[in-house]
Amino acid sequence: MHHHNIGAGDSRSTTCYSVSIVDSKGAVMSDESQISGNEQVFWHLIEIGIALSSEHDTTKLMESILKEAQDITRADGGTLYLLRDRDHTQARLEFNIVRNDSLHVHWVRSLDATEADIYPSLPLRDSLGQAEHHNVATHVAWTRQLSNIPDVYEVTDFDFSGARRFDEKNGYRTRSLLTIPLCNHDQETIGVLQLINARDETGQVMAFPESQETIVRALASLAAVALDNRILFEQHKALLKSFTDTIADAIDAKSPYTSAHCRRVPIITDMLAQAACEEQEGPLADFTLDTDDWYELRVASGMHDCGKLVTPDYLLDKSTKLHRMRDGMDVIDVRVVVMMREAEIDYLRALQAQPQHADVLLADLEAKITQLREAQDFLHESNRGGEFFSDQARQRLLELAAWRWKDAQGHEQTLLTEEDVAYLGIQRGTLSAEERERINEHMVVTIKMLNSLPFPKSLHRVPEYAGGHHERMDGSGFPQGLTREQMSWPARMMAIADIFEALTASDRPYKPPMKLSESLRIMQRMRDQHHIDPDLYQLFLRRRVWENYAHTVNLSREQLDVEDISPFL
Repeated sequence: MHHHNIGAGDSRSTTCYSVSIVDSKGAVMSDESQISGNEQVFWHLIEIGIALSSEHDTTKLMESILKEAQDITRADGGTLYLLRDRDHTQARLEFNIVRNDSLHVHWVRSLDATEADIYPSLPLRDSLGQAEHHNVATHVAWTRQLSNIPDVYEVTDFDFSGARRFDEKNGYRTRSLLTIPLCNHDQETIGVLQLINARDETGQVMAFPESQETIVRALASLAAVALDNRILFEQHKALLKSFTDTIADAIDAKSPYTSAHCRRVPIITDMLAQAACEEQEGPLADFTLDTDDWYELRVASGMHDCGKLVTPDYLLDKSTKLHRMRDGMDVIDVRVVVMMREAEIDYLRALQAQPQHADVLLADLEAKITQLREAQDFLHESNRGGEFFSDQARQRLLELAAWRWKDAQGHEQTLLTEEDVAYLGIQRGTLSAEERERINEHMVVTIKMLNSLPFPKSLHRVPEYAGGHHERMDGSGFPQGLTREQMSWPARMMAIADIFEALTASDRPYKPPMKLSESLRIMQRMRDQHHIDPDLYQLFLRRRVWENYAHTVNLSREQLDVEDISPFL
């Protein structure tokens, strides 16, 4: 059978191993008497296969593969390599697990970059770009053929200078070496298993018997299938995570004023969920998240605002109440300036007719100009938005709306149109009721988008988690009007995370970043009004999640004004 090679430039046609049980000469054992003679090994391989297929932790899986291979062959040591960047010029075998019983070595690769100095990777191509066959591990990776060497010191086909240096440094003697390729279902090398110094029953080092090769081949096949499945699973998870990050980046890129919101909400959610997992008593005492649960929560928090992709940019960027593609305050400023010019013209005409009253006329002009400037300042302040617009302010707004000015045709117009009054009188923030409803539609779109995705069982709660962060505990939220009892803990956590990030964010054009004291006071009020979960709010305070987040994202020094949480409990 022809199999594809690792990459271009190597024309070898090679063979990977099936799981068939064979005898020492390579013949498939089909006769029942033959199998019964190897029954113990046969059932042991089945047990190993079951164990490997049920292991969900990739690192533990690799450790099991190496340990079982050592146990079967009574090898003193071993190494498990994984092939990286297979389809690129930087293809290499990377040390992942190293074990040696005599030297008491048990090394597992972590994310520490300095590990490259301890166990450097083995490139699959030389400096000229040719397939590397001087190293036995890379040779096996290319040829996909098992290599059984009785004594590495007596071999000239491969470069074992590294093994000699290792031996000199550690007082060791590398002798027998069994190197086996790990091939996936596409007959591609995904790694290499290498065993060192087989031992007899007395512990003496010997060559690896040929009779063990078939057993190790079978184990390698089982291991490769299990390992490839885990690698593919991890790659799919990484792909989905990258996809959610890309969506989050796209949402944040739509508006410079919500930049990184989709990155920061997951940080708070993670911190609050971790605090909940550590609770030992109270309503959260039984709350826990396993590895899959954590991944599900992080996917959901990363996708919590994906519906904003359809929200018009001018709404996301609405920095003032009158901002509709452009800030309508500019038009009102022009009207005020026209009124000032009219007052000046009236003054000059009156001065020409009654020069004897110059002082009185000038005082009247200055009073009118001052009045107009104060009105202009008030309108600018009203346009900025805030947490509350008082009845007194609204009354003054209505009074100013009635002021008159003359347009270019000389017709009198009111200073403010009905639409101006409606927008400037917005009670909270910068959005009108209609605009807020339009923005709120992003939640409907979020849920619709997420429900349309064929999430696997381990991620089936992503739509519920992501779609609930605007719900309120009393059922007055949106889009589904869920009550506290109808929501999961993670969905309620995301609601708190979303609110706290918005309150403390420094990139919102309609408000300055709030101090921690202001933010916690607002959240305390939201708790009392049954907008957020009271137990999670208490946990958020007691475990000082707010403080941890503040330092993690480097909130400004001016915002850090809380030490004692008792006023907010």
